Amino acid sequence: MLCAPALLRTPALLVASALLITACGSSDAGDAKSEGTSAAGYPLTLDNCGHKVTLESAPKRTVSLNQGTTEILFSLGLADRVAGTATWTDPVLEGLEKANASVPRLADNAPSFEKTLDAEPDLVTASFLSTLGKGGVATRAQFERLGVPTYVSPSDCLGKDNDSGGDGSRSEPLTLDVVYGEIRDLSRAFGVKARGEKLVASLKKRVSTATAGLDSSDVSLMYWFANSQSPYLAGCCGAPGAVTRAVGAKSAFADTHDEWPQVGWETVADRDPDVIVIGDLTRKQQTAETAAAKIRFLETNPATRNLTAVQKKRYVLLSGQAMNPSIRTVEGIEKVAAGLRDFGLVK
Repeated sequence: MLCAPALLRTPALLVASALLITACGSSDAGDAKSEGTSAAGYPLTLDNCGHKVTLESAPKRTVSLNQGTTEILFSLGLADRVAGTATWTDPVLEGLEKANASVPRLADNAPSFEKTLDAEPDLVTASFLSTLGKGGVATRAQFERLGVPTYVSPSDCLGKDNDSGGDGSRSEPLTLDVVYGEIRDLSRAFGVKARGEKLVASLKKRVSTATAGLDSSDVSLMYWFANSQSPYLAGCCGAPGAVTRAVGAKSAFADTHDEWPQVGWETVADRDPDVIVIGDLTRKQQTAETAAAKIRFLETNPATRNLTAVQKKRYVLLSGQAMNPSIRTVEGIEKVAAGLRDFGLVK
């Protein structure tokens, strides 16, 4: 169903190959040389989620299929090398509005394979294996058969089982080092390694500043992403877990390794978290997407209105991207840390 017709495949392959060949003489070479590297660094091969991704030159027409990776590319100053974006849960990260406005949005959600190929990509990136898997935009193999390399955020494969059902489960807790690894991969791929190191250093400094002197070891946090009937709540070990560990708190659902298990409200009432971290989404796929809708539900539903966090209005609002492994996870640490201090829950 998502496969391109035969008539589309041959032109796409020719376009991708031509882009890979001609990009060597582009302005990327000058950019790379300014950062102490050269075009001699190509072909470059990255180990990525069990795949070898080989780039003959710095990409010129990347299609980024998920917001998380898109915002990394924009933060690296690479908007002029992005030919299209897709799958947005939130407004673009503050400070990246101009970059975002300059790049075509192929779809607010997942575009078709054909729509993606129409952008003539020489690299396709995604934040999730499902985006480039069966039932997604297309498989990695489908793109690679056309000569288009693909890259998936390592945060969705390292220490994670995506075949366990739902949003997958983690055998190992996610760390920010994995997010930093994606930044370094992409900065190498585009020949702008120094920009990547600068961005990583900036994010690390923000985490250190936000968590300095923080002790909230007696505080339990619950993260609600979406859906009011059968809510998606964070398990122990994804991006919310990284936030929780950074601020020194406890997860209300530390006993489950599922990424986003659907949990009944009766179970939530039994756990009675001290603080509820709420996803404030702008998409319209589930019930109770916005923070306002979630809070309205919490304060009127008989199963939740007597929760400690609800009674004391201890809510921290985060973007959906801050609840996914991304550079916004740092924003999540900052906001949760600030909330704990505001609520007087820090020792």
